[in-house]
Amino acid sequence: MSEQIYDIFVIGGGINGCGIARDAAGRGYKVALAEMNDFASGTSSGATKLIHGGLRYLEHYEFRLVRESLMEREVLWAMAPHIIWPMRFVLPYHKGGIRPAWLIRLGLFLYDHLGGRKLLPPTATLDMKRDPAGKPLKALFTKAFEYSDGWVDDARMVVLNARDAADRGATIMPRTKVISARREGVTWTIETQDTVTGEKRTFQSRMLINAAGPWVDHVLSDAFGKNQVHNVRLVQGSHIIVRKKFDDPRAYFFQNPDNRIIFAIPYEQDFTLIGTTDRDYKDDPKDVKISDEETTYLCSAASEYFKEPVRREDIVWSYSAVRPLYDDGASKAQEATRDYVLKVEGAEGQAPLLNVFGGKLTTYRRLSEHALEKIGEVIGLKGTPWTAKSSLPGGDFPVRGYEAEVAKLKARYPFLADPHARRLVRRYGTRAAMLLGEAKTAADLGRSFGSDLYEAEVRYLMAHEWAYTAADVLWRRSKKGLYLSKDEAAALDDYMAGTRVHA
Repeated sequence: MSEQIYDIFVIGGGINGCGIARDAAGRGYKVALAEMNDFASGTSSGATKLIHGGLRYLEHYEFRLVRESLMEREVLWAMAPHIIWPMRFVLPYHKGGIRPAWLIRLGLFLYDHLGGRKLLPPTATLDMKRDPAGKPLKALFTKAFEYSDGWVDDARMVVLNARDAADRGATIMPRTKVISARREGVTWTIETQDTVTGEKRTFQSRMLINAAGPWVDHVLSDAFGKNQVHNVRLVQGSHIIVRKKFDDPRAYFFQNPDNRIIFAIPYEQDFTLIGTTDRDYKDDPKDVKISDEETTYLCSAASEYFKEPVRREDIVWSYSAVRPLYDDGASKAQEATRDYVLKVEGAEGQAPLLNVFGGKLTTYRRLSEHALEKIGEVIGLKGTPWTAKSSLPGGDFPVRGYEAEVAKLKARYPFLADPHARRLVRRYGTRAAMLLGEAKTAADLGRSFGSDLYEAEVRYLMAHEWAYTAADVLWRRSKKGLYLSKDEAAALDDYMAGTRVHA
């Protein structure tokens, strides 16, 4: 058994668990976190990857959530200007469409003025006969509205929160499953198992945080032995990736006849991301994958707008994830609240449990602050809110300083090709220089695994970001999986296995 007693033990290495662990560690709490797989291997890497207020949530009167999300956009952008950047969204309109123009204008007026917008430009109206955004769309769409939101590399935001929590003293344990948790008076005794080695360990903690995302009810029933648990509504969201459909840097917001919306977003320089779907999900979240019905839906919905239809054979990759929405009794999946709910359990004299239900990428930092308020109420306050003015690892440069960081990196490492330098700054920010070290030539970066992925980057990810398999590197720490062949990915897996043996 670990000799020290932690203040907080977090179950779940998604964005909410890692965000809470980071905030708590920064306030001086003793923190441990266990994630049964890789960080962001569930819901947190399966989003549409937006930092947004949620324009469509206004239709469901979620004004609190939208206001908090809008205010967070520029806070998060300043915290991580390498992995988060502004994006303009074009919402095409035609007479007789799904929503009248006055309703769209009203929604966008509220979106511009509900709070927090200082740097992002306001809504504009576009003449699609003249604007380049009209070029890839059908001639039917002669007018559009353009508004601001943000883009995020979701999986990297999770692992950077975990990295910063560890740098602030937290014990961070990926591939570690919590197999039991029992109250013993004012402390919890938690038993974990390493999912790679099988090693079991026992920890003690004054408080337990259940931030297991879609598995939150599973944890309550399996680790805590509770029966008939039903707090979350599992809603599947799927996305398809196709070859680049348009050159414009702006994204599209498409309204569909079923009253749903989808986005078409520039993705990884050479692709377009289209999604998402919304449908109830009943099976094990680890088995989720896009269905034929969803693929057909996304291709058909996008083809209603693009001149060139989106066909199944255009799809180069797809991903699917399960959102653990708090079950508020909504009749349709798309109407279920995207807000979060925090519930503390435990009578006087009992070790407390905090369950985290729902949430979204954009509000993870505020969710963490609210969680810390509840933690302080039950085990005693430490520190004060600090994350709003912080930087995630590598994000310690001005909010509009990306181009300057690229120029600095290229000046120090002149052998880097421009796309390679840009990608490294987007992934690692100021820490790109840590990865490159004293390299003078491309050969100094070591073995090439395909595209511009070199041994130096893989070693950095294994040493500093807990990367264990090729999938961790290719699909969560980077998106090089879109560029490497199966044989190249297998060779990377072999290299990482050999490196672990000799470490």
